[in-house]
Amino acid sequence: MRTRTMPSAVIIGTGFGGLGMAMELLRHGFDDLVILERAADVGGVWRENTYPGAGCDIPSPLYSYSYAPRSDWPKRFSGQADIHAYLRDVARDNGLLERIRFDSEVTEAEFDDASGTWTVRTADGDEMTTDVLISAVGQLSRPALPAIAGIGSFDGPAFHSAQWDHSVDLTGKRVAVVGTGASAIQFVPAIQPRVAALTLFQRSAAWVLPKPDVEYKPWHHRIFAAVPPVRLAERFAVWALCEFLSLGIADVTAIRGLVTKVAVNHLRKQVADPELRAKLTPDYPAGCKRGLFSNNYYPALTQPNARVETTEITEVVPTGIRTADGVLHEVDVIIYGTGFKGTEFLWPMRIRGANGRALEDEWHGGARAYHGITVPGFPNMFLVYGPNTNLGVGSIVYMIESQARYIRQALETLSRHPAHTLDVRRAVAEEYDVKLQARLDRTPWGLCSSWYRNAAGRVTNNWPGAVVSYRLQTRTLRPEHYHLNTSATSAAGQ
Repeated sequence: MRTRTMPSAVIIGTGFGGLGMAMELLRHGFDDLVILERAADVGGVWRENTYPGAGCDIPSPLYSYSYAPRSDWPKRFSGQADIHAYLRDVARDNGLLERIRFDSEVTEAEFDDASGTWTVRTADGDEMTTDVLISAVGQLSRPALPAIAGIGSFDGPAFHSAQWDHSVDLTGKRVAVVGTGASAIQFVPAIQPRVAALTLFQRSAAWVLPKPDVEYKPWHHRIFAAVPPVRLAERFAVWALCEFLSLGIADVTAIRGLVTKVAVNHLRKQVADPELRAKLTPDYPAGCKRGLFSNNYYPALTQPNARVETTEITEVVPTGIRTADGVLHEVDVIIYGTGFKGTEFLWPMRIRGANGRALEDEWHGGARAYHGITVPGFPNMFLVYGPNTNLGVGSIVYMIESQARYIRQALETLSRHPAHTLDVRRAVAEEYDVKLQARLDRTPWGLCSSWYRNAAGRVTNNWPGAVVSYRLQTRTLRPEHYHLNTSATSAAGQ
C-alpha cells in the first residue's frame, strides 16, 4: 500500500455536494483528487431539471455556498438557469473543471482489504484506484414513475418533469399532469396559460404557503456588493426563519399550527370556489410532507381551462387516462410530476466494502449512516447528502458544508496516519441510529406516505431538527468513534 502523506480521493457527482466537497479539500491542501460526473456538464439536479418554472424554494442568499456568495441574484428565489449558472461559475472560478472527468458514470466501487484502497469503475470501462471514496450523488437524482397499469401504452408524448421534452409544443394541447409535488407546483402555473385544457390528477393535496419573493433591482445589487453586511443580514434572517420553522418538526409542535393557519388562509384568499378549495385542502398534518411555496399555483387551477381530478387513476390507455369511476380522460400529452426515488441511495452503483460486503446488504431495511456520512464496514468511504441529512425546512447547502468539513477532518486524520483506513465503529453507528430514529418518531413524517419513507416505513431521508444541531454534531470528528486500521487489520465494521 502507498505510504504518501496526503491521501487521494475520488468524488462522485458535480452538484452542490460534489463541488462543495472538492472546494473544501482543495482549500486545505488535498489536491490529489478526481471528480467523476456522468453527464457532460456540472450541476446535478439543477442541470437535469429544466422544466418551465423550475426554481428553488429556499432563498438564494442562503441556498449558496457561504464562502462563494453572489451579490447579483436576479430575485430572492432564483430559477433553475441562474442556479445552474452559479454552479458553473463556482466550478470555473475555483479551478474544478480541469479535475472533472465528464461522461464518466460510476457503475461500481470495491474496497480491497489487502491494499486498503478503493477501485472505482465507470460505464465506459475505465478503472482507477483511490485511497478515499466520496459519493455526492444526492437523494433526488432518479425520477420516479408511478406504478400505473398501461403506463407505456399512451400514443402521445409522455415524460417526467425531470426529463422534460422541450420538443413538445404544449400550445393548444390537452395536457394531463399526474402528481402534485414540488415540481408540479412550479410547472403547472407556467404551462396553464398556453394549453387548451389542463387536468391535474391529484392523489393528495399539498400544503402551500405564500412565497415571499422579491425581484432584486440594480440598486440591491450595488448595495449587496458594496456593503456585504447587508447581504449577510438577509442570509442570516432567512437562516433564522428556517431554524424557527424547523423547531415545529419535533420540538415545538405549536409551530405546525401556525404554518397550517398561514397555508389555510393562503388557500382561502386565492380559491373562492368551495368545491375546488375542498379538493385542495390536505387531509394530513402540516409537515408530514414537504411544504411548498407558490403565489401562482392556486390561481392557475382556478382558470377555466384547468381542473383538478381526485379520482384514483386505474390505467393509462393509448388515448388518455382512465380513472376508477370508469371515466376516460382523453388528452394529448401526459406529464408526470411524481418526484424521485429518494430512498434508493447510491443505486444503481454497486458498492462493496470490507470482506466484499455489498452496501445493499448493509442497508437491508433502509439506508443509514453515522451522521449520514459513514457506514460501518466501508472504510474510507464517505457520503455527502447521505441518509437522514435531507431537510424539511432550510438549505441543504448548509448541511453539505458541515459534511464537507467533517470529511476533510477524516482526510486530515488519514494524512497523519499513512497506510491506514478509517472505519466507523458499528456500535457507535448503531447507537446514533437508535437515537436518531427515536427523534424521528416525534416528527409528523410517519403520519402519511411520502418519499421520506421507504417501503418498510423507515424515514431514511430527513434530519429531524434544526441545522445548527447538525452543525454542532459534525463540527469535530472524534477519532475514538472510528477504527484506525492498517490494511492488514481491517475490523470490517465491528
